[in-house]
Amino acid sequence: MTEVVDDPGRQPPRRRVPGPARPARPVRPERSGGPRRPGPGARPVRRPVPSSRAMPRTIRLTGPRPRLRMVGVALALVLSVFVVRLLQVQAVDSATYTAKADVNRYVAHVLAAERGRITDRDGVTLATSVDASDITADPKLFTQEQLGIDDGPEQAAALLAPILDQDQATLAKKLRRNTRYVLLAPRQTPEVWKQIQDLRATLAQKAQSDSGVVDVLAGVLHDPSSKRVYPGGDLAAGILGWVNAAGEGGGGIEQMLDKRLSGKDGKIRYTQSGGRLVPTASSTETPAVPGSDVELTIDRDIQFAAQNAISEQVKKSKADRGYVIVQDTRSGQILAMADAPGFDPGDLSHADPAALGNAAVQDVYEPGSTAKVMSMAAVLEENAATPTTHVVVPNRLHRGDRLFSDDVDHDTWYLTLNGVLAKSSNIGTILATGQLGKTQPQANQVLYSYLRKFGIGRATGLDLPGETRGILAPADKWSTSQQYTIPFGQGFSLNAVQAASIYSTIANGGVRVEPTLVRGTKGADGQFTPADRPERSRVVSTKTAKALARMLESVVDDEQGTGLKARIPGYRVAGKTGTANRVDPATGRYHGYTSSFAGFAPADKPRITVYCAIQNATEGSYFGGQICGPIYKQVMEFALKTLQVPPTGAAPANLPVDFKP
Repeated sequence: MTEVVDDPGRQPPRRRVPGPARPARPVRPERSGGPRRPGPGARPVRRPVPSSRAMPRTIRLTGPRPRLRMVGVALALVLSVFVVRLLQVQAVDSATYTAKADVNRYVAHVLAAERGRITDRDGVTLATSVDASDITADPKLFTQEQLGIDDGPEQAAALLAPILDQDQATLAKKLRRNTRYVLLAPRQTPEVWKQIQDLRATLAQKAQSDSGVVDVLAGVLHDPSSKRVYPGGDLAAGILGWVNAAGEGGGGIEQMLDKRLSGKDGKIRYTQSGGRLVPTASSTETPAVPGSDVELTIDRDIQFAAQNAISEQVKKSKADRGYVIVQDTRSGQILAMADAPGFDPGDLSHADPAALGNAAVQDVYEPGSTAKVMSMAAVLEENAATPTTHVVVPNRLHRGDRLFSDDVDHDTWYLTLNGVLAKSSNIGTILATGQLGKTQPQANQVLYSYLRKFGIGRATGLDLPGETRGILAPADKWSTSQQYTIPFGQGFSLNAVQAASIYSTIANGGVRVEPTLVRGTKGADGQFTPADRPERSRVVSTKTAKALARMLESVVDDEQGTGLKARIPGYRVAGKTGTANRVDPATGRYHGYTSSFAGFAPADKPRITVYCAIQNATEGSYFGGQICGPIYKQVMEFALKTLQVPPTGAAPANLPVDFKP
């Protein structure tokens, strides 16, 4: 058997397959000196096995499967970490991360609705809105991380402060807030934003050419807005009111009809990057709905004339304040409501806080003798007397715990009831109203009922902010002195609109029409919606109203009347003077006087009522006929011409003022 040597480098011997024998090869002669090849069938010669030291060492590698297992385990661990984190982000904390992403990625802004206009009865603009810009900023763009400097907010504030007219430290504090949006200055004019844009462009250009310059205004932005303007300045400021920094009405019509004027704000939400809009990203927008226009009943020209007249007289008399009301006697519409001193609603920074508001409806005061017309109306309506009834007026009259007198010292007067009103006698009025009942308490109750019918102690119906109802105690609560002072206008209080409404009621044939200031509104669709019709109520009969109108003519036309300065050539004028003791609001005591004049024209066919009052005149005369009569004349003349009211041409009534005993 042949021995097999375990030689790794040797191929195993071939196995012979039985078959036909091959012919024998001839034997070649051996070469001298060389080895002899074995012949067929010879036993192979064993070769020596090399020693271990001489052979190279063989390194065997492990199989691939363990290595694959290790790699698989490592990948599984890594993937499991990703899966856990993915589950945490998308399932457990998804809402939190979504909110954080939205905060940084999306920006939402309010789209301010355009505020409606306020116009006069002819459509002349009294208040409107113009384009403006809210100057804003992204404080993150002012950080050291973004700008590479620590004082970015301070540098930006130093540049913006003079443009925005704000304190530099305040601006810097805003720019350091931890937020993505801050309002630096609301409702700035287009010129302000243009200045900031120019400054930004200059800084950006310098920053590109000079590495030492930092563009610290890159994060200053703007949002389109609007600014309220009043073309007439202080004209009708008490009526209009103003708009505060939050864009809300702060007084007058602006406050009363704020919801209608302001409309409904919209909203826009867009994707941002670095504080700028990404135009290719998605955005959502809810359009703003503009506010409605408000049309007032006032006439701009008449308002201007009334405001000029009262302002000049207040300055001349060095008075605390004054007001003028002009009213259409038939419709109750207010044609003018002026007070002085006034204010500019477009610039409240220089306004006197005491002048803000509408004094014509907010001030409450004792009217004085202009209220005597209500006493006379009660006397005539109750048939207690007629315009020609004789009234003997002594120099002094003792009633209750007081001794009453007239404004001038006089001998006994022999007057008609018409003369009592013409000469404005306090004593004569007390005597006349004493006939309203069998007892004084009964007379008080009758007079009280008429005062209420004329609107005393009740809302005017205008609903302006801060309006007062006046003060009128029930008849059974009147003090001993009030029983006799209320008939001539002391002991109760009213406002200027209530006082004007009294005379409009008489001019309108005894029917009181609730005063109105708003004619209607016009929506965004252009459709005009008229205001509700005012309430109407009969106070006295037509007969009584006509008698009172003739009696009021005597105040102006008769030489003994107190209203001579209110005469208007060519027109029949009905009016009444008033000079009342004034309660000082600071002390609660009587100090100074309330001077007034009220009336209407033409007296026989009334169209316009004018009422004027001045508080605490300290220079010149303080009598109502002397300082308010001329204002009445000036304003009434202008109103008659403006409304093209012709004279009636009829002769005055010329009722007797006195009688011979």
